[in-house]
Formats: sequence, structure tokens, C-alpha cells
Amino acid sequence: MPDSEKKKTIDEGQPAQKAAVEKGEPTIDKKYHLLESDKAREIIERAMNLAREEIPKGAVATYIPELGKEDPHQLGICLYPLKGEKICLGEYNVRFTMQSVSKVIMLIVALEVCGLKNVFRKVGMEPSGEAFDSLVELDVSDSKPYNPLINSGALAVCGLLLPEVSFQDMLRYTRNVCSDAGIELNEAVFDSEMKTCSRNRSIAYLLESKGIITTDVEDTLRFYTKMCSMNVTAESLANLGKKLANDGVCTIDGKRYMSSRTARIAKTLMLTCGMYDGSGAFAIKVGIPTKSGVGGGLLSVSDKRAGIGVFGPALDAQGNSIAGCKLLREISNELRLNLFYDPEWDREEEDDDNVMTSIKERSVM
Repeated sequence: MPDSEKKKTIDEGQPAQKAAVEKGEPTIDKKYHLLESDKAREIIERAMNLAREEIPKGAVATYIPELGKEDPHQLGICLYPLKGEKICLGEYNVRFTMQSVSKVIMLIVALEVCGLKNVFRKVGMEPSGEAFDSLVELDVSDSKPYNPLINSGALAVCGLLLPEVSFQDMLRYTRNVCSDAGIELNEAVFDSEMKTCSRNRSIAYLLESKGIITTDVEDTLRFYTKMCSMNVTAESLANLGKKLANDGVCTIDGKRYMSSRTARIAKTLMLTCGMYDGSGAFAIKVGIPTKSGVGGGLLSVSDKRAGIGVFGPALDAQGNSIAGCKLLREISNELRLNLFYDPEWDREEEDDDNVMTSIKERSVM
């Protein structure tokens, strides 16, 4: 791809088609409108109080020494509806490193610059069922990484990107797609990660041995680690989530930042693979496509409704924000954010007993 075309693709976005955005306003079905702002804020505040009770059950990531310095008691959220004002509470503007949330941006750019076929020649589309830094599936078979949202898959994507774009290109695109000019590389976290990345280095060299990474392994590893070490806020992630929720288009400037197909693929993989080996349970309990990072970030996309960013550095056993997950679960149905929302769910607890009684009666007939 010519350099000029490449820069145009991943820099500040393209004008959207008139059908996608009418006068800067998204087309949105009335049943997807959020509650009025004051009521929504009240629901989120109540959910945050419940979520904070989960913090003592988690712990910050210490395998990256610099992340171990984070205050685990922080919790912030920014919810940005397609129509309406942002709702920001708690530590929503505290900077933290993206870590694995950046894998969504790597995937978006790879699909736009390298093309779908080239990306999925290197990685699969399936949940792994393993921890985020597992190399089991690579070591015991001839398979490629299961998906681009685990470490092995993201490293494979970086190997594909490295000849096409620089880290500065990626940083510029991240600032634009997150509507945050303040995003920078956190040098302290980058240095800390590079000194403790033996597992990722092992994965990268294993990928090279299989012919999946064909670029210099150490350059690929540095590129990947720099992407993970970009400083964002919960508000930054909400801005990105809103564009994904609106088919890749910004409702403010009307520009398209990724194709419809790329947005759809990213959201689908976030739903099925974004929470590592906790993805299935999260999809059932919360139903919002989400990507987590061990820095405590959560990028969530309630399609045609809102983008959501959460920061809560205390993590659960899967490496996901323990308070952030609880917070999203609490607001999911009340704010109609669940991908499969149905108002009949309001009666599901009452109906459960009736269903069980009916099943027992049929079983003895």
C-alpha cells in the first residue's frame, strides 16, 4: 500500500457516508435510548458503591513491577451515549496504561492496512479457553494463535503490522480514535515490561519458529510492548467505544475511523474473546462486548447505544478489573446496555421459580 494511502487510512479518519450520520446525529432506534441523564447517573453511582466492595477480593498486577505501584482502590467510569452527554464518575480521568486493551487498536489497524485475509492467515477467530499469556495451544499443536486478543495473537498481528506502520503512526491513530491528544508512551512501564517479558519473548520466538512471525522478533516485541504501554483514561476508552458503537463513525465530526466490517469484527471478537478465559461467563452475565487490560482498563461497546470506559486496577484471577466487571454487570440491564436486552428480563427472578416448578411437574408425568 502506498505510504500516502496508508497514512490516510490510519490517521484522522475518513468522511462518513451521509446515510451513516445525518447532521452529526447517529441513527438510533428509540428503544435503545438511555434513561435521562440524572436517572442514569443515580444508577451508576449506586453500582459503583456495590463495585467498590469487590476491590479487596482483587489485587493489582505485580508481575510487571511498575503496575504493582498502582493504588488498587481507584475506580472510575465514563459512559458516552450516542445521543446525550457523557456521564463521568470516580477516577475517570486518571491515566493508566492500556495493556491488552490496545489489542483492539492493533486489530483495527491491521484489518484496515493489511486486510482481513492477511490478518486471519496469521491468527484464528476462536476463544482460546486459556489464560491470556498461555502458549499451551501453540506448543502442543501446529495451530496458529486462537484469536488476536490474546498475547500470542496480538504478537502475530504486530509482526504483520511492523513492515507497514511505525509506532508513531499507531500512537497518532490511537490519539485520534480515542479523541485524546494527551495519550503518550509511559516510558517507565515500557522499561519495566521489557525487563520482565520472558514469557512474551518465549511466545514470540515460538511464533517465529512456526513461520507466523517473519519480522525481527525483538523489534516485534518492542512494538507490542509500546502499544501496551500507552497512557489513556477511562474517558479515552469511552470515546473509542462510542465510535465502535456507531459503526466506526464519530458522531461529532462525522468522520469514519474504520470500515463497518472492521468495527463489526472487533466488536464480535471482544464479545467472544475479550475477557480471556472469563469471556463466556462475562458474555452471559453482562452481555456487553468488552476488552480488558491488566492495567485495570475495560473498553466496552454497547452497540448503537454507548461507548464505555472503566478503570479499576484491582484484578480478578483472570486478569480482569474485579470492580469494573461488577460495575458493568450492575448497570448492564438497568441502562439497557446488554446486547440482548429485553424488558421481560425484569421479571426473570420471579419467573425462575415458576419455570423450575413446571419442569419438575413435567418430569413426574
